[in-house]
Amino acid sequence: MTTQPTPVPPGPEPTTGTTPTTGTTPSLTERRKAATQLEIARAAAALFREHGPDGTTAEDIARRAGVAPRTFYRYFRSKQDAVAPLLAAGGDRWRALLAAARPDAAPLPETLERAVREALSVPEGHTGEGFHQTRALLRAAAGDPALRAVWYRVNRESEERLVPVVARLLGAGADPLYVRLTAAVATDAIRVALESWAATDAPLEGPGSPAEVAARCLRHLLTGRTAGTTAGTTEPPAQHR
Repeated sequence: MTTQPTPVPPGPEPTTGTTPTTGTTPSLTERRKAATQLEIARAAAALFREHGPDGTTAEDIARRAGVAPRTFYRYFRSKQDAVAPLLAAGGDRWRALLAAARPDAAPLPETLERAVREALSVPEGHTGEGFHQTRALLRAAAGDPALRAVWYRVNRESEERLVPVVARLLGAGADPLYVRLTAAVATDAIRVALESWAATDAPLEGPGSPAEVAARCLRHLLTGRTAGTTAGTTEPPAQHR
């Protein structure tokens, strides 16, 4: 059973706490559903790392997750679709941090960069397993069109959810076109950063890490400055407030 799904930046482990954009607490039913989806996603990611997508079936994933095949298909359309919650985790965390940011705290590019550095850093006391999963999945996606399509779809959905967050940060009267363009550019900057990082053996922290590469991409695209260019050399785009 295959699909052609249609990329949030991944990273830290997904959570089942508050809804990323609204901050509302999910119901017990929603939390149970999210927990089941996450268990299936982790099983799929583990099997993909062990056997590759071609060597894994939906039934294998259901068996590893301890659920019936019908339960698997209740939540996911294909074996590749099953890893979407893991691929979306970093984007969910990034939007949650941006949703909690004060609109007047700093210029928008700085707010976006600060949030992405936090979202794509390994929390203290964690092993960074979510990043290792992401790297393996993005490497597998390079040779699996269906898995790559899931990655693209996740990023597209992340971009759409980022639009109202950016609009709030820019304030009333912001140009809708500028808002949408900013959401698209920011999402693609992080997507490219993660793909570039995953293709290397760079560490999880420090130079070459997901947070560092993503911050460089954001800075370049949103302010027109490359890493190493002194502040003020190129004026950042005017913010619409």
